[in-house]
Amino acid sequence: MATLGFESYAVLPFFTMFLAIYLIGYFLIFRNWSPKVRPEASSCLISFFHGTPAVLLASAAILSDPNRGFAAANTAFQKLVLDYSIAYFLMDLLHYLVFFPSDVLFIAHHLATLFVVATCRHVVSHGAFAVLFLLLLAEVTSACQNAWTLAGARRKEDPFAAKVYEALSPPFYALYSVVRGFAGPYFVYEMVVFYAGEHGDGLVPRWIWVSWVAVVLMAIAVSILWIWNLWVELYRERTRKLQEKIR
Repeated sequence: MATLGFESYAVLPFFTMFLAIYLIGYFLIFRNWSPKVRPEASSCLISFFHGTPAVLLASAAILSDPNRGFAAANTAFQKLVLDYSIAYFLMDLLHYLVFFPSDVLFIAHHLATLFVVATCRHVVSHGAFAVLFLLLLAEVTSACQNAWTLAGARRKEDPFAAKVYEALSPPFYALYSVVRGFAGPYFVYEMVVFYAGEHGDGLVPRWIWVSWVAVVLMAIAVSILWIWNLWVELYRERTRKLQEKIR
């Protein structure tokens, strides 16, 4: 079990940064937006500052390790990237607890994600390769999703936002479907094969990696259901517009 040192508190400045970004978004950038939309928009703002940077940082942390792979021990750089994500999910969890306490699904998602990242960072000395790669897959669609979400929040009030939302929907849905429907499940399969095999024995306690896999599979299942419903909604909307043109 890893010992906690001063470096374990690196999450605090990152959390302060995300809190400051959230407050700037809520009280300055989105101050003229509807009160119902401002919290969601501010959440998207901190997600912009986490998603793509997390993809770049996770990629760099993985590639900088010459011993990268499921058997590799966590490096200092990888731990720092994990702290970065812990800070973001803590801040976004606070956002949901304050503004959307009844949104049990997202709160449970953030708690489960924090469990995976925090146990990898503070409980075991291995697993950062797997967790960071999963983080990379989860966040690679983040920028597009946040732009899509912000446009969707404003599409009834702003014609330009409506056009952006309509233009972004198909490519975002397609990218999300590929990542969550194919790349994610395949990587989880490779992860299970390794940790369940003789080469992974003892590197990460069984109860931990099994918990990681369970969390990720549930997240993937919910994501697939979510994107499927969006595809159905898009098809119905496009069909309705086509019928109106024919008439």
